[in-house]
Amino acid sequence: MLLPWITAPLLGKDTLKRYLPASAIMTLIVRLTNVVARRRKWWWWYERIHPKIPGDVPFMFGPFFVSSIWILKWTYGKFFNFLALNTAIELIFTYVFLPYLTKFGIASLVRLPKMKTMTLFTFLAIVLYALQFLYENIPFNKQRKNMKLN
Repeated sequence: MLLPWITAPLLGKDTLKRYLPASAIMTLIVRLTNVVARRRKWWWWYERIHPKIPGDVPFMFGPFFVSSIWILKWTYGKFFNFLALNTAIELIFTYVFLPYLTKFGIASLVRLPKMKTMTLFTFLAIVLYALQFLYENIPFNKQRKNMKLN
């Protein structure tokens, strides 16, 4: 879970400042989604790093958070490329990586089929893109950008 953070310095300071707010908010939304998923038994995380810390937290603040920033860096402004890359990553996670998590007793889908999981992940990806779009088009943010240009 620490491995993705090794790549964070490669993002660059400006990229982190640009995409960090949307990725942070999205991580919180995914955390809330995991709370709902646990209550509705959509999926289950068996492993915990601490009795009070659910097993999904390291995944959210590790691979999910950092990969969200990378994906926005590579594809923001090109929505269909963003959607294609996210779909590819979601397919790999759902159909390749998740079976290994299940095999090793870390996590598994319970009541949510793989296609519905993919639909949920796609919806969350669109929310991430929308958050970044809103962040870049907030009037206060535009004023700050104009001040830097002058």
